[in-house]
Amino acid sequence: MSKEANSTEAAPKGAPASPGTAPAAPQNRRGVLPEGDASLYLHPQTLARLGTFELRAKMIVEGVMSGTHRSPYHGFSVEFAQHRPYVAGDDIRHLDWKVYGRTDKLHLKQYQQETNLDLMVLVDSSGSMDFGSRSFEEASGVGRKTSPDGRPYWSKFDHATAIAAAIAYITLQQGDRVGLLVYADEVRAQLKRSSAQGVWRQIVGALSTHPVDRPTNLPRAVEQAMSKLTNRCLIAIISDLFVDLDQLKTTLARVRHRGHDAILFQVLDRAELVFDLHDEAPFIGLEGEGQIKIDPRAIRPAYLEALRAHLEGVERLSRAFGFDHQVVSTHDWLGPTLASFVASRNAQIKRSKHA
Repeated sequence: MSKEANSTEAAPKGAPASPGTAPAAPQNRRGVLPEGDASLYLHPQTLARLGTFELRAKMIVEGVMSGTHRSPYHGFSVEFAQHRPYVAGDDIRHLDWKVYGRTDKLHLKQYQQETNLDLMVLVDSSGSMDFGSRSFEEASGVGRKTSPDGRPYWSKFDHATAIAAAIAYITLQQGDRVGLLVYADEVRAQLKRSSAQGVWRQIVGALSTHPVDRPTNLPRAVEQAMSKLTNRCLIAIISDLFVDLDQLKTTLARVRHRGHDAILFQVLDRAELVFDLHDEAPFIGLEGEGQIKIDPRAIRPAYLEALRAHLEGVERLSRAFGFDHQVVSTHDWLGPTLASFVASRNAQIKRSKHA
């Protein structure tokens, strides 16, 4: 399924070929990212609902200090992993005397160390993410009629930034580190991983940009993000994922090969999911594809079939590499959606640990 076919926006005659754009990675004169207003994108009830949840990594991760996630390094704390034969010089406090009583051989207990989780959030800000059919006033946390840049609609990028801010909030609340990368065909803004006080405000500030009339280059963004990672991390990709499936497969394979865990949040507008448009109108490509006049009723069956095939392809690839995939509609409130997803993910991890 091509991105052009699913990233267009019905527009009245005379509408400009692309929406307004903002400079990449907005900064003040000193090069410092501005502070954004998180209340525009996260309703207080959403944060309250998510505050009690923990976001965990499925795979064994490495950490920089004691935390709540399994490490590949064996130590002598928290959760039993295995026995190993005693070697002269080992600490006899970790001898398993029950095993000695049964076998007359000395063995030590080894445990999985617990580590912190590093979360790296990648947010797609390409042109297709500027599409939206929900009113900004109805969707925003404070009921503001328009966005800071004057848009009356709630875009996929607005929803993506709300997801990014929410999962960053969860992660920081549990004492773990969060990093951020905003991308289109190149990196537009980036924050190194940190759990320092004030980092959430920096994240919200870095998200206070606007999609650009450019295509997506997911492989490049993921590669640049991973080039900065010296330990295994949880990578959250937030995008409409209108990318070639072979390209996505190669990208996910590289993430898996590096030992990282991943979550794919596929953000779509309800108009894209149901395609309930009726009037013949120009459809404008948001990434420089131009425009074409289309009768939506004539192409709806073929469009919905192509979309279904693409969504199933993304889901299949995600599962093949052991990653989670979640479709998120811009018309759904984030609190219940994310709470259900995180609870389900953590329950699955708990089951796999005790299987």
